[in-house]
Amino acid sequence: MPRTLLSKLPGDFKTLPLRVEASREALRYQSLGQPLNFGQMLARRRPVAIDDPHTFSVELANLGVSVRLTLHWQGRDYWLLVRQRRADRQDEVLKLISGYVPAHEVGLPLFAAIQEVAEECLIESADGWLAGRFADAWLPTPYRGSLRYRSDRPFELQPLSRAARPVRCGTLGLTERPHAYVHAPTASLQLVYDLRLVLPSDCRKPSLYHVDERLEDDCLVARLDPERPDLYLLDPLNGTLSLLCEGRLLPVDDRDFWLSEGFAAQEGWVVRDERVPFETWRARRRA
Repeated sequence: MPRTLLSKLPGDFKTLPLRVEASREALRYQSLGQPLNFGQMLARRRPVAIDDPHTFSVELANLGVSVRLTLHWQGRDYWLLVRQRRADRQDEVLKLISGYVPAHEVGLPLFAAIQEVAEECLIESADGWLAGRFADAWLPTPYRGSLRYRSDRPFELQPLSRAARPVRCGTLGLTERPHAYVHAPTASLQLVYDLRLVLPSDCRKPSLYHVDERLEDDCLVARLDPERPDLYLLDPLNGTLSLLCEGRLLPVDDRDFWLSEGFAAQEGWVVRDERVPFETWRARRRA
């Protein structure tokens, strides 16, 4: 049975529109105009035309972050994907852990990225729920009122790779050099951090769960459903999907799955697709 972990008022979310300048060597963004609330941001997420995907200047609705989180398990590397129903695009996809960047973090998107990991990726061991660390910083424990987090042996997030081309906020280069793409259909800039998830050595029988907030009766509600973990392990080499439940990999039938635009073909700095069939992505990886 689903378990309610958190219920709260939505709060006053604000983000900032962007001006993006791209060349073949680098991409630079900076905030533009006044902060937008969630509804105002969605109203601006309309397709933009970009003729040259390598060199352009464009105004965008918002900044987003994703984390390509890699877990090494039983001798293989897996990317962690979550299932999400996207109301604004009226579809359901598997995607990287991701979210919108609030106005006060537009210059520090890495902080927003690790916050998303803390909120969306829950790890249960035989001894309790794991808290996390990135370098010397503890990740938030957003559901500590409902879950018993272990305070002794956290999981760790470690940088895995950095993009070859730099991304700058104004004149400042971004920490950990994320990958970047402009998503033309939603007029958004997405930054993708490549991180490794390291479980503590004494982590016994881990299970992975995805938790996402939904708006219900004017409240944001986060629920955990053990019967529907919705956090998938994707083997990038052979393109198979699994769930990790009590230390066991359970294969998943991947028929009819779609992947988010983060898995679509990218030309220069631009992605033009809304989503991609799982089988199309797998065939491209094997080619």
